[in-house]
Amino acid sequence: MTTLKGPGVFLAQFIGDEAPFNSLDAICKWAADLGFKGIQMPTLDARFIDLQKAAESKTYADELKGRIASYGLEITELSTHLQGQLIAVHPAYDLAFDAFAPDSVKNNPKARTEWAVQQMKYAAQASQNLGLNAHATFSGSLLWHMFHPWPQRPAGLVDAGFTELAKRWMPILNEFDKCGVDVCYEIHPGEDLFDGITYEMFLEKVNNHPRACLLYDPSHFVLQQLDYIQYIDFYHERIRAFHVKDSEFNPTGRQGTFGGYQSWANRAGRYRSPGDGQVDFGKIFSKLAQYDYKGWAVMEWECCIKDAQVGAAEGAEFIKKHIIKVTKKAFDDFAASGGGDDDFNNKILGLS
Repeated sequence: MTTLKGPGVFLAQFIGDEAPFNSLDAICKWAADLGFKGIQMPTLDARFIDLQKAAESKTYADELKGRIASYGLEITELSTHLQGQLIAVHPAYDLAFDAFAPDSVKNNPKARTEWAVQQMKYAAQASQNLGLNAHATFSGSLLWHMFHPWPQRPAGLVDAGFTELAKRWMPILNEFDKCGVDVCYEIHPGEDLFDGITYEMFLEKVNNHPRACLLYDPSHFVLQQLDYIQYIDFYHERIRAFHVKDSEFNPTGRQGTFGGYQSWANRAGRYRSPGDGQVDFGKIFSKLAQYDYKGWAVMEWECCIKDAQVGAAEGAEFIKKHIIKVTKKAFDDFAASGGGDDDFNNKILGLS
């Protein structure tokens, strides 16, 4: 068993135009002062990382690591959630998802996909240069608009969608394999990989690629009413990253899973700061320790009620309290009866 690393914090929801969230040094100091030991870094904001440069220059990557280490922090993983989303976009979402792409490829889905693929390959190389072994991303989606079958889905549509998704990801997975880095898909509504079954369907299409791994975030499973504890039993061998994010599901006679197009605060299912929702993190941290999870526990702050900075401060302490320092011996070793060789065991069994 392994003691989880942490606490870490995903910077995506904090980066902004006001101090201390508008520069790498300032945000590192802020995170360290709150007690975080690691930062999960988005890769689209050049104020924090030049992804292409990190991919092409080991010197730049080393300098970046050193700069972050000067605050007592490590990079937990790089994140390409937004670029990963653009690997596969159904035309219905083109205008909305163009916001994730540079102006040079907007209104050009083919060029946008090519840009996203290159971004992912840069992320593999940058992760290698930074000494990282896991990477956080989304799968993108060609089928999400069909997840509830009305009208009826044509025969073969889902299979065709997953075949195409796998075709797009295979060269990326191979590049990550070359770099010795796991691709950790965050299983998430809006992606074609949104639960265990869809992940298994994808895994089959990519021939059980060893780098097609998972970012575990239980908050999305509470909203789907999926057993997020048993999920760890099923997929622990593929879990390489972990978001500590809470949520709650409070259905009424007026709304349930789909939320009736309400704002997050008014939905039956909504995200909360760690400890404020319904996720049983005690069981989760125990399961991950039991299954020898070797990665980080990273807080992702998404709460429709609590202030972000309050949530961050509480989140650092919350993770610290939940990390289990694993034992190196069995609790009943004091009562060991000795022996252990064949003769001794046979005597106990009455066989000699």
